[in-house]
Parts: sequence; C-alpha cells; structure tokens
Amino acid sequence: MHHIVIAGAGFAACTAVKTLRKRGFNGKISLVAPRAELFYYPSLIWVPAGKRSYQDLVVPLHEFLKKNNVEYVQSSVTGVDPASKSLQLEADSINYDALIIATGGRYIRKLPGIEHAKIACSGWDDTKAFSDQLANMNEGTIAFGFSGNPNEPSAMRGGPVFEFLFGVDTLLRKQGRRDQFNLVFFSPAARPGQRMGDKAVDRLMGEMQKRDIQTYLGSKMKRFSETGVETESSSFDADLILFIPGMTGPAWAADSGLTLSEGGFFKANEFCQVEGQEHIFVAGDAGSFPGPDWKPKQAHMADLQAEAAAKNVVDVLSLKPARHTFKTELICIVDTLTNGSLVYRDPKRGLMMKMPPLHWLKVAFEKIYLRAYTP
Repeated sequence: MHHIVIAGAGFAACTAVKTLRKRGFNGKISLVAPRAELFYYPSLIWVPAGKRSYQDLVVPLHEFLKKNNVEYVQSSVTGVDPASKSLQLEADSINYDALIIATGGRYIRKLPGIEHAKIACSGWDDTKAFSDQLANMNEGTIAFGFSGNPNEPSAMRGGPVFEFLFGVDTLLRKQGRRDQFNLVFFSPAARPGQRMGDKAVDRLMGEMQKRDIQTYLGSKMKRFSETGVETESSSFDADLILFIPGMTGPAWAADSGLTLSEGGFFKANEFCQVEGQEHIFVAGDAGSFPGPDWKPKQAHMADLQAEAAAKNVVDVLSLKPARHTFKTELICIVDTLTNGSLVYRDPKRGLMMKMPPLHWLKVAFEKIYLRAYTP
C-alpha cells in the first residue's frame, strides 16, 4: 500500500487531501503539521472592524482528517532525505512513497527595526495587536506598506495591504473620526500592485487620492523605527505601521538538499514536481513555479497547484508520467469593508470591476470555502 505524506495544514495541504481521495487513492495519507487546523488568512482584513474573532478564523481539522482517513502527525518539518524517502521531523522521521510539500513560505524580516511594524497576514497576533492599538488611538498617522523579495519579484503579497488600508479608512469614516488621522501608503515599487495589471494599479492609486491617502512610492526602504519609516529618498512619521515584507521559502529549505530558486523556494516544474525529484511535489507558497512575472502567491493559486500535484502523485505512483498542469490566474476581491473590486488576470486578459455586492460575495465565499472543513 502506497504512503503519501503531506507537509502542512494550510490551503494547499487540505486541497491535496481532498483531491487524492477524489482521484480514488485508497492508500495511506499522513499529514504533518504543528497544529491540525486551517487558518483562514483572507478574512484577517475584517479584524480591525471587529467583524472576525480568532475562533472565526481557525478551523479545526480533526473531523476533516478523520472523514478522509488521514493520519495526523503533530510536528514541524526539519528536513528531507530523498535517498531514503524520509521526511525529517522534530524528534523523528516519517517515510513516504510520495511527498507533497505544502508548508507555506515565510516573510523576510531582515529590514532594520521591523519589530516596530505589525506584519499583516502573518497570523492572528500581529493583526489583533494592530487592531487593538488602532482602537485605542485618538489621532495620529497610520502607515500601510509592502515590499518584495529582490531575488524573486513574484514573491510578494500586496493585495491584503490595500484591503487593510481601504478598510481602516472606511472604518474611521463610519466612526466619524477620519479627520483625526493621516493614512499613508508606502512601497519601494513605483507602481505597486502591478501584477494585477495597469488598469488595476491606476484605479487603486485613484482610490487612494479620492480617500486623501498620502503615498511614498518608488524608493528602497531603509528602516523602521518607533516613530516612523525611512526610505532612501525620504522619511515620514508613523504612530502605527502595518507591513507585509517579501517572502521566501520555509526555514528548513536551505539545508534540505533540494533544488531552490534564487528567492529560496523549492523550484518546481509545470507539474509541481520539485526539480530533479520524481516523488517530491510542492504546492502553494513554499514553491517557485514557472509562469509569467505577475503570477500571484495567494490561496487560489495554492489550491490550483495542490490539485495538479495530487493528481500527478497518483499517476507517478501508478508508474505513469506526471502530466497535470495548473492554470496561472490571479483572482481576488479587493475589499473596502462595505464595497469590493473584483480583479482578474490570466495570460490572455485582465479586468477590474467595482460594486457593493462584491463585498458580500467575498463574505459568502468564506462560508462556502470553509464548509468542506467544518463538521
């Protein structure tokens, strides 16, 4: 009986489990993760407005794993030995016939003074700390920004920053205290959000101007401090900073012996196979995949990659060549708390449309998506 090991418990890992069972794989599946829970990162944007709690965002996976006959192994991954087909854990190891790496990436925290910024989308703690500090402020400057990985331009996550920015602006206006705050957006990119397309960037910049949001763009960042942000060309005061750094691969990747991209991710082919490894696959933020420069790192792409990886695992274990690829597309709703703009892009076209119902569509999608994992 073949044994498939999945490292991680996020979007890609859960989609891989579902896909394997739908494809008729009846062998053993083990899922390795520090916690058997799915954290729904996209809805962190609603925490400052008090619309989501920790319990709303954390979905226990025990029932989902039991339903799909998946063994849960509680541990962090520390390495992999392709020769012996074993995944190294904190105090043990686990053998596999095929491995799907879905542990996610990590944020690069090398910028001096980054401890003074709250890292959006890093999890509950920073978002809650940002929300609590915002609620206790009577006035001041709030800065929102993101940057990338200079060695891998696609390794950035900027969309949520736009959502936090517009959401906080909407919240302060609803509370009748927007005039007491200065909102600032900053990025080393001259046209941040370019992966969404020129029209989308123009609309985002226009929205900032409409909302009286000051921008600092196109200058390399130097440091954060307790009182502000400094770039190579300017500096500005900030009482509260929300930031998303560029991304890189998991900490154990560097010593894994597997082929890595220049940005530190597991380098994959179009079939999600790690380069040079027939039985090791990667999906989601841990991987670097072929495709256009604008290819996104988002939950939707993680799901598409996980589907392809799982299908190819089944084929490879059946002595068939990997043949399933994934579609590269960017799709998201940039939410403003009461409104939303749909952004879509694939290799052939791109579009952006704004309308109030899109906010409620994003709310509904959260419920529909998580339904598969709730008892």
